[in-house]
Amino acid sequence: MLNLREWLSRLKSCLVWNLQRFSKITLLFPNSLVDVALEDHPHEVSAKLGTGIDDVLRAVVERIPPPPGDSQKPFRALLFDSWFDHFRGAIALVEVIDGSIKTGDYISSHFTSQSYEVRELSILHPEETPVTKLFTGQVGCIVAGMRSSEEAKVGDTLFLKDTNVSYLPGFKPAKPMVYAGLYPVDQSQNPSLRRALEKLCLSDSSVSVSIDSSPALGQGWRLGFLGLLHMEVFSQRLDQEFDTQVVITSPNVPYKAIIKGENNIKLYGSKEVIITNPLKFPESNIVEEYLEPMVTGTIITPDSYLGSVISLSMERRGVQQSSENIDNNTIMLRYKFPLGEIIVDFFDELKSLSSGYASFDYEESGYEPSNLVKMNILLNGQLVEELTTIVHSSRAQSVGRNMCQRLKDTIPAQLFQIGIQAAVNGKILARENIKALKKNVLAKCYGGDITRKMKLLRRQAEGKKKMRMVGNIQVPREAFIKVLKK
Repeated sequence: MLNLREWLSRLKSCLVWNLQRFSKITLLFPNSLVDVALEDHPHEVSAKLGTGIDDVLRAVVERIPPPPGDSQKPFRALLFDSWFDHFRGAIALVEVIDGSIKTGDYISSHFTSQSYEVRELSILHPEETPVTKLFTGQVGCIVAGMRSSEEAKVGDTLFLKDTNVSYLPGFKPAKPMVYAGLYPVDQSQNPSLRRALEKLCLSDSSVSVSIDSSPALGQGWRLGFLGLLHMEVFSQRLDQEFDTQVVITSPNVPYKAIIKGENNIKLYGSKEVIITNPLKFPESNIVEEYLEPMVTGTIITPDSYLGSVISLSMERRGVQQSSENIDNNTIMLRYKFPLGEIIVDFFDELKSLSSGYASFDYEESGYEPSNLVKMNILLNGQLVEELTTIVHSSRAQSVGRNMCQRLKDTIPAQLFQIGIQAAVNGKILARENIKALKKNVLAKCYGGDITRKMKLLRRQAEGKKKMRMVGNIQVPREAFIKVLKK
């Protein structure tokens, strides 16, 4: 009879390609009860007593078909996972679809079009066990001198060099859907943060990195993530593994603009431009239409919260597509949402108004035309580029009022009045004023003619008016962090 360790390793290798045939896999400790339900015929296995193991192994052989593939065809493998080793480079975990491969062969990548020499082959048993050859249907690791995880992308097709094979369908390179700026809290930490980003990106090739800078926050990077959870995990790893304190700006999504005019198209390089930075948002006079990413969201909620959920969805510009009663008390709603409306706090608000009972999931639904505008923030008429944002025209006024109020609460008062304005296409949508610090110029007047007091007050007003025209507003770093931070 097999021991538990060997049985689990064999079972794992058999289940990795046929997991969809299992309705349940449960591990209960310390009783070590492994309950594997195969369709409608469950088998109970006690690792503690060592009973039932032979029945499960026989059921695996009898009920699970072997992996498809042809051992006589040229080698072709699917890369479905990878990790980075500082001594061996990127290690690719592959499923061999057709043919076989041995150490010393030369393989090519479909995504990168590069060729590599196979230096090591191994299988997980459960640790890496070296082998000299991998055959059709096997799962194994390939070490071929790939220098980073960028060269070992999930979904890639590996094949023998100079062979003509069809590429495996259904897998595309990971595409970032959420962008955010990342800056060190102190610019002296810039070199250490750069090294931390380089090390993290070695093991996470789905993160896109480009250098960015801000007059307010200094030198930094603009990162692209698969989603908001991916961004949260990445920032936590920076903190926990590398002890780096960073400022992450509020996440935004990639928009598209269709440029019109031959000269403008030549200037931007193509007719369709992807916009990830609000400062590079093209003006409306050279744009045929703007596009924003959409998602299809599924909300499951008790019927007692239906009204609140519908109101929240309409507030986030959601368009209802269907409504279905799951049972007497639960309703499933499907909405089409703009991705930019749900990535930050939609889920938190949904949980709050439903007392935690509602659930939410979404999937990509392409791009659709939208009425997007670039909103600028002005301080005494001067543009502050770091606070420029892209919003929908229907939300511009509320977003602008919110940003003006936050700036008013953060910027310290000066000796002159500061006007904070949110503007779109030259039109002011919201305004807040920070009152000037006043000096009591009448303190030395203990009486006398009223004209003397009026003269002092007029002189003070003229001086403050002049300071307002030529005064330089010092916006503290904390104000930008409070407004830009997620």
